[in-house]
Amino acid sequence: MKAYRSLPDGYSEVLQVNMQKDKKTALKINIGGVIVGVLLFIPGNLFVPILEVFHETGIKDYLLRVAVMMLAYLAYIVLHELTHAAVMKAVGGGQVKFGFTGLYAFAGSEVDYFDKISYRCIALAPLLVWGVIFIVLQLLVPRSWFWVIWFLQIGNVAGAAGDVYITAKLWKMPASILVRDTGVDMTVFDK
Repeated sequence: MKAYRSLPDGYSEVLQVNMQKDKKTALKINIGGVIVGVLLFIPGNLFVPILEVFHETGIKDYLLRVAVMMLAYLAYIVLHELTHAAVMKAVGGGQVKFGFTGLYAFAGSEVDYFDKISYRCIALAPLLVWGVIFIVLQLLVPRSWFWVIWFLQIGNVAGAAGDVYITAKLWKMPASILVRDTGVDMTVFDK
């Protein structure tokens, strides 16, 4: 796994994905994320029927769980991007830029070109790391808090739709590709 500070000789652009400019792709990815989120609601409801949330405790307990869930999700968004950044650094990346476009938060680098394996690790790390963390938390929290963690897991999986989309786009590309992800757009280069 490797990151380059400059594009090696003989490389040229072969693909660019910019979800800020390509509204059609952004819409497909967001619809896909919503569909995944809705589908994940089903197994959650099999584990703990959501109606139990309203029957077990009083309104104060319910409101507390909703408030915790909302604050935890905001924290998760930051942690998701920090996870991307940590993996960028781990594979040799330089300075990471963070931002929010109004549609999504991002971590990116304007100076690094990541090899294919590195970039797949960068893209999928939050989905995998936080997926495992939420599964462990799911096993530790009381039944009345199940949906707090399950909604975070749904947000994790559905929110990674763009990361999964990019990873799938790169899947059949040659091992020699390099990817620059500025956070707003991803550009793929090859020999």
